Amino acid sequence: MAEIRNILVEAVQRQASDVHINVGLKPIIRINTELIETEFPVITEEDAREIVLSLVGQEKFDRFEKRRDLDFSTSISDPDQRFRVNAHYQRDTIAISFRLISDRVPTLEELNLPEKIKDFADLPRGLVLVTGHTGAGKSTTLASTIGLINKKFKKRVITIEDPIEYWLTNDQCMIEQREVGSDCPDFATGLRHILRQDPDVIMVGEMRDLETTSFTLTAAETGHLVFSTLHTINASQSIERVIDIYPANQQTQARTMLANALQAVVSQTLFRRIDQPGMVPSTEILLCTSAVRNCIRENRIYEIPNIIETSRRFGMHLMDNSIAELAAKGYIDKEEAILRSNNRGKMEKLLRIAEGS
Repeated sequence: MAEIRNILVEAVQRQASDVHINVGLKPIIRINTELIETEFPVITEEDAREIVLSLVGQEKFDRFEKRRDLDFSTSISDPDQRFRVNAHYQRDTIAISFRLISDRVPTLEELNLPEKIKDFADLPRGLVLVTGHTGAGKSTTLASTIGLINKKFKKRVITIEDPIEYWLTNDQCMIEQREVGSDCPDFATGLRHILRQDPDVIMVGEMRDLETTSFTLTAAETGHLVFSTLHTINASQSIERVIDIYPANQQTQARTMLANALQAVVSQTLFRRIDQPGMVPSTEILLCTSAVRNCIRENRIYEIPNIIETSRRFGMHLMDNSIAELAAKGYIDKEEAILRSNNRGKMEKLLRIAEGS
């Protein structure tokens, strides 16, 4: 445990975002998207086993060996720092990934997120989805939004997470955080009983399967404000993913439920800044207007990007517009903006327009 603590301390001191432990390699840390080899000794099979066992104890380690994957959180003191951890097997050896979690919840302004996201804290009910690839900052965006609710309203907030990332302290709100595997066996079981616990706001760490998705939509339909995440890259794909979770004979009903419950989708990804150290998010925002709800009900999801494009006055925007704006401000590299855009020709045109304005 002392050795893994030293590795984690160095990661904190060097402001890394991730630490990776693989048998046969020195520990690797990620700093501003770049993977960097540390000077610690090469990890052996026994080292990897002892690290996981020391962090979770024998009972959870036995479960890990059976399931071959385990999510959990851990912390170190001096400096005080929490980590989200995934232990898994690859090539029949243990590998471990640590994600550093800030010791405080950043504000939406500090995250450089659009002002429109603040409005989601004021919603009385419905479903808000925050989507993006792993490591895109979804959990941080959710925690910041819950933090805003915590400052503005006296509400009861219940979260179900795997694992708990940010520790949320009570301000105006009464907050309960339940961790999958410790406080409830899985998302579906936790959600099955959540409506009996008098929540006003519910945060579901991830809509992973049919049962979790069904309970999440039901909670949003029955007058609760619900936040959740998906591993999707844009608003249209997010809507399709929710519907596709359902069997074919239930998808018509699922479209109706989603059209009724959905309030907004925020998709995000992170870029390395070139103007200063750190990362900055680009976003896509969809707001559920009557036109969007009709598209969902009538299975015309392909029309949604055009609705977003023509509804910027309401606070909507496509991912490429956000990327172009970041590049125009000098926050991100223009070549990377073009490479990571959905439409390179359009991105080049947007950048030319920005340069000429």
